[in-house]
This record gives sequence, structure tokens and C-alpha cells, in this order.
Amino acid sequence: MRLDDIQESANVEDRRGDSGSGGMLGGGFPGGRGSLGFGTIAILTLIGWALGINPAILIGGAEIISGGSGGQVVQRQQNTPPRSSSPQEEQLRVFVARVLKTNEDVWQQVLPQQRGVPFKPAPLVIFRGATRSACGGAQSAMGPFYCPADTRIYLDMSFFEEMRTKMRAGGDFAYAYVIAHEMGHHIENLLGILPRVQQAQQRLSRREANQLSVRVELMADCLAGVWAHHANQRWRILEQGDLEEAMNAAAAIGDDKLQKQSQGYVVPDSFTHGSSEQRVRWLQQGLRTGQVAACDTFNTRAL
Repeated sequence: MRLDDIQESANVEDRRGDSGSGGMLGGGFPGGRGSLGFGTIAILTLIGWALGINPAILIGGAEIISGGSGGQVVQRQQNTPPRSSSPQEEQLRVFVARVLKTNEDVWQQVLPQQRGVPFKPAPLVIFRGATRSACGGAQSAMGPFYCPADTRIYLDMSFFEEMRTKMRAGGDFAYAYVIAHEMGHHIENLLGILPRVQQAQQRLSRREANQLSVRVELMADCLAGVWAHHANQRWRILEQGDLEEAMNAAAAIGDDKLQKQSQGYVVPDSFTHGSSEQRVRWLQQGLRTGQVAACDTFNTRAL
């Protein structure tokens, strides 16, 4: 993935130096990765993805449907440097800031042109271990997520290592896809989709609420593809093998694959993110068309 000529976004909020990030938070969240590291997408699958429990703490954005839980955002003290970071971690920070910048530049143009809606940036919070969001406590074990209550994306960069080693879904474009997926939730929020979904889910059964969650997630996958389409047209960011990395990542976090790995069988009614095939197909839809209208999962009978 070619990003050498891309500027860094000014909307990266670095909380790695927060004292709260490494210890216990007000809500009792352990600061370290502990036994729930993201390889736990498998363990989280058992507890949450597969069973549909508390989507506010699941990877990839099902958390967006919970709105806010009244948690307070930790404000990083000015001039507080982050704890010492390795050269590899600094490279990742620069990478994240550049990927975010491409998302901002693409959506600044595409959203008004295609939907007549102005784009507002979503700051990306980098933290270590744990922090607070307006949606409640944030832990590295949750994976990246978007909080609509404070319109921020939360990311512990150690997640990328978990992707590479435990999910076998590494690669720079795979990591960029994750960021673009969370930005996709922000676009859904700007379009007014997330509030409507939240309101609808309060009136529905668990099964029907899960089905709405799947549509939210698949739309975010498609919107990540729209970003990639336009970013590549503008900056030629894609290199050989990049698309395969993204497709592999999308397939690796399909509900069916995760449930099969964690419990040995699949329960489609408990899906909250979509099957591997669905996630890959909707990502490809956005990549191929570059059109937000092509990502309308809510008016599509067959996902």
C-alpha cells in the first residue's frame, strides 16, 4: 500500500500517555489485554458475537447501535507525551494517521457529491489497554470501534498484531480496511442511519435486531470499499496483493467462520456482522462501484 506522499491527519488523538490507559478505569475495566486479547475475537464470539450479547462491546462496530452509556471521555492532558513507543509502533501511528487522512479527503468530496450531506471528521483515538468513550469504557479486547455519542473512532494499535498472528489476516491494506470500516459507521451516522436503527431495534425481537445489525455492518464494509475505490483513483495507493489482504480480513471476521471456530457450529439467527461471504461481497461492491447508493443494504431483500 503506497502512502508515502500522503499527509498525516490532524484528527488523531493520542491517549497512549494517559494514566488511565494502563490501569483500572472508573467502570472497573482492566487496563491490560489480560486473558481477553483480540485473538479473542474467537472468545468474544463465544460470549457476544455468536450469542448476540451486548453488541456495544464487540469488534467492528456492532457497538454503534447502543448509542451512549453516559461514560465520560478521558481528556488527555496537554503536552503529556505518550509513553515510550518503539520504532514499529511509531510507524503504525504514522500509517494510521495517513489512512485516516485519505478517508477524510475522500469523504469530504464523495459525501456531498453523492448524498448532498456535508462531511464532518471523526477523530481517531489511539490508546493503550483501556480508555473511556462517551459510549462507556473502551478496552483493547473490544477491537476498534466507532462511538456515535462522541463521533470518535477508538483503536488500540496492538489489534493489528492480533490480526496478523491470531487471525492470519495481516497486511497494511487489511489494517486500512478496518479503519475505513469504522469510518463507514461514521458515514452511516452522518446519513442518519444509526439513530434510526437504534430506535427500531428497541421495538424488535433479538433475532430481528440482529438482522438490522448485520445490515449496518455490511453497509460499513461496502462504504470501506467506496473509500478504497476513490482513494486508489486519486492516489494510486493499491499494490499487488492489497485487495487480497482486505478480502482475507473481511472473510476472517465473518460470523459463520468465527462461530464455527469458537463453538463448532453456526447459528445464523445470532449473526450481528454477516457471514464471510457477505462481508467480502459487500466490500467488493463498494470497491467496484465507488457509489454510496450501491451500499444500501436496508433496501435489499437478499444480503
